[in-house]
Amino acid sequence: MKTLIVCVSQHHGNTKKIADAMAAVLDAEVRRPDDVNVEALAECDLIGFGSGIAFGKHYQRLLSWVETLPGLDKKAFVFSTRGASRQGSHHRALKGKLEEKGLTVVGEFSCQGFDTYGLMKLVGGIARGRPNEQDLRNAEEFAKALEKG
Repeated sequence: MKTLIVCVSQHHGNTKKIADAMAAVLDAEVRRPDDVNVEALAECDLIGFGSGIAFGKHYQRLLSWVETLPGLDKKAFVFSTRGASRQGSHHRALKGKLEEKGLTVVGEFSCQGFDTYGLMKLVGGIARGRPNEQDLRNAEEFAKALEKG
């Protein structure tokens, strides 16, 4: 199964750590949106899309890039890191955009990530030390489940 993971990781590299853990299991490449040849997506069986969460959704850079994609009849998964301890509906916007492009979302993964954005900086950040080893193992298990179908 040919897999590509598209990842926007800003600030502390939290999301890239998760993407790399998944990529090791899936034998996938991890690329930034600007480094993806859109035509090459046609060769993929599975495409991962992930970033940090800001203001309740994936980074705008990833969402805007997805809007430029052609229609793709492919399987996809979404993932994120977030400062907040509770997972909410953070993936809704990205999933909607992917489905509009014809992609079928077959899985979702999210975990906390160290966050020093905005006011969080004043208190030294939240979710210090995350993603941790358990988060990385959970990402690997998620990828194994994707691999099995």
